[in-house]
Amino acid sequence: MSMFQYEVNHHRIKTNGIYIHVAELGEPGAPLVLLLHGFPETWYSWRHQMRYLADQGYRVVAPDMRGYGDSDSPLSPESYTVFHLAGDVLGLLDHFGEQQAFIVGHDWGAVAGWFLSLFKPDRVKGLVALSAPYSPRSPDIKTIESFKQLGDGFYISQFQKPGRAERAFARYDYLTVMKKFLLINKTDILIAPPGMEIVDYLETPSLLPPWITEEDLQVYADKFQESGFTGPLNYYRAMDLNWELLGPWQGSKITVPTKFIVGDKDMGFEAAGTRDYIQGNIFKSIVPDLQVVVLDGHHFINQEKAEEVSCEILSFFQKLSAV
Repeated sequence: MSMFQYEVNHHRIKTNGIYIHVAELGEPGAPLVLLLHGFPETWYSWRHQMRYLADQGYRVVAPDMRGYGDSDSPLSPESYTVFHLAGDVLGLLDHFGEQQAFIVGHDWGAVAGWFLSLFKPDRVKGLVALSAPYSPRSPDIKTIESFKQLGDGFYISQFQKPGRAERAFARYDYLTVMKKFLLINKTDILIAPPGMEIVDYLETPSLLPPWITEEDLQVYADKFQESGFTGPLNYYRAMDLNWELLGPWQGSKITVPTKFIVGDKDMGFEAAGTRDYIQGNIFKSIVPDLQVVVLDGHHFINQEKAEEVSCEILSFFQKLSAV
């Protein structure tokens, strides 16, 4: 890991009114790839893809998303809309002097990629979205309201009230919180039993899977100990505000060439109907230039199946570059 850290160039960039920390690998002037992480991670979740893509001749930039790691963390949930996320990424493109880049996003990073592609398709050469499919806006029901049927145990519902999840997380050390979330192997929708907080419901595995080490988990734990969880949780607290602001894009399609990658054991993949949605006609009607790849794996697929995901990303880039 120390060798990897020496090779990576770290710096902070002023974009969209805040400072974003980025980790960079590869030659300046090479095709630019932005890797956008999700919850609860940092740029470090892309360590495998950074090395792989840089070796293949790409300039790879992995930011700590706003609210995470060494990036600024605005206090208000209203500063975490998809417009802010897309604006942050656009600012990075401008900083590097690139009209277009390849965008790869996982979880909330995928959400950022989807909406950047919706708002500014001319700036995206191609999008690889992992684990989080594009969800079209309901015309008549707010996002959090639509989750009411899942009860108070649903993790997104528990994340809504400022301070609630933070207090629950604080009952554990940071390394344990990382293990509980990053090593989730539940395949159902993430709902705690009545009266229980989601972090209490999640298990702490006694044995680590082969794709992650104690040292890797400690890298995350150390960063969250510095930055806390409020910024990351604010993404969920801005979901209804997103719904309010996205009205003008009701029914819009995403025209950017896209590859969607998901693990077949991801949370809710079967139970929530994700498989039917991504393999059916609705998803492809909203994202016409779409390729769907289902891998054997869980939610944090870019780490669990690092080599397979890296190869899928590269083959997609090469196909687009050959056109």
